[in-house]
Amino acid sequence: MGRGLGFWGATALVVGNIIGSSIFMLPAGLAPFGLNALIAWGVSIAGAACLAFVYAQLALHLPAGAGSHGHVKSLLGDDAAWIGSWGYLLSVWTANAAIAVAGVSYCLNLMPGLDQWSFGPEGLGLLVIALLFAANLRAMGGLVQIASTLLKLLPFALVIALGLRLFIDNGSAAFEGMSRQPIAWEPALASVGITLFALLGLESAAVPARAVRDPNIVVPRATLAGLLLAGFVSVAATCIVAFMMPTAQIAQSSAPIADFIGRFMGGGAGLLVAIFAAISCFGALNGWLLVGGELTAAMASTGGLPHRAAERNARGAPIAGLMSCAVVSSIFLLLAFSRRGAAAFEFVALLSTTTSLVFFVICTLAALKAWGSGQLPKTRSTLLACLGALIFSMAALYSAGLESAVWGAACITAGYAWRRISLARRNASR
Repeated sequence: MGRGLGFWGATALVVGNIIGSSIFMLPAGLAPFGLNALIAWGVSIAGAACLAFVYAQLALHLPAGAGSHGHVKSLLGDDAAWIGSWGYLLSVWTANAAIAVAGVSYCLNLMPGLDQWSFGPEGLGLLVIALLFAANLRAMGGLVQIASTLLKLLPFALVIALGLRLFIDNGSAAFEGMSRQPIAWEPALASVGITLFALLGLESAAVPARAVRDPNIVVPRATLAGLLLAGFVSVAATCIVAFMMPTAQIAQSSAPIADFIGRFMGGGAGLLVAIFAAISCFGALNGWLLVGGELTAAMASTGGLPHRAAERNARGAPIAGLMSCAVVSSIFLLLAFSRRGAAAFEFVALLSTTTSLVFFVICTLAALKAWGSGQLPKTRSTLLACLGALIFSMAALYSAGLESAVWGAACITAGYAWRRISLARRNASR
């Protein structure tokens, strides 16, 4: 925004949005599957790479400034673009609240007395959202993203370095505590269900293309580079912890990354990792706020939302788009912290994964149409990437579960019905 995100800012957006809050607990989920986790990572990285290639091709060969919403609209029409983007907005809003709650939870480890204050945790969460909203209004979101991404990578770089040291010192004995689960289809597929969702966010440079400088060049490079970096860090760090800590110990751990580092650094590791985990969460929150604001503005500029939501300030920031994203995320945040609303938040949070995957499927179908019409290179590699991206998206949608799919479909349908009613009223008043 303003001058726009360059390559490093856009890459930080991708890396920062992929590496958010869940990676700190991911080793505990993967540890019981043993070497099947490596197969799962391979499948997930391959599928995500196909999807990243699709987004890169769309940005390279179509007007990249239109972003993913504009690409889908030009290829599949208004309805498909609105359905996909509306679902993605739902995902951003609910994910923002979940990430903010996780960040505040880590802060409670740093400020133990905060949860004793009336409205203390809620106030901290709202304060962080307000500060990030203000930073993005001043076109500083890119700088925040670069700084937070560099910081959040430090504990994972430390985990990788410590893992290499263990392997060099002990050889294969470093893996003695690893789960001996035999390699088989069932555990491999079960672990794929975990790793698939760890890579969501790879589209982060393609969606807010209006906020990126030279999008035809920057978006493809940042998407692929960001996925490679985030994928390497995620696979290396999570597998080192999952394979080098005893399975029984990691299964009971509420902070596996901290416990692994603590073997070398003592009890201070928990505090250190809590600091970086909070930075990781709030950095991802900044990135998703930027993406949600830009997508709202893109939808408004094409008539999908009230036109005022497309207005920008002197620095190029979408005022109403950022504000709506911050306000709705804050509402879900308050729901999450209220005793009565916690169940409601869990109920609504099911939408996050499913609705973002609907967006992936629609974008991939748009790319297939562009390939068929010659707007994308009619090469075998492009077709295979599109088909791989479609399989990846559908597999992730299946892994999300029936309940998530039903509620996601219901909310998207309700939003679409509201849009049709609004259009009918608008046309009747003319």
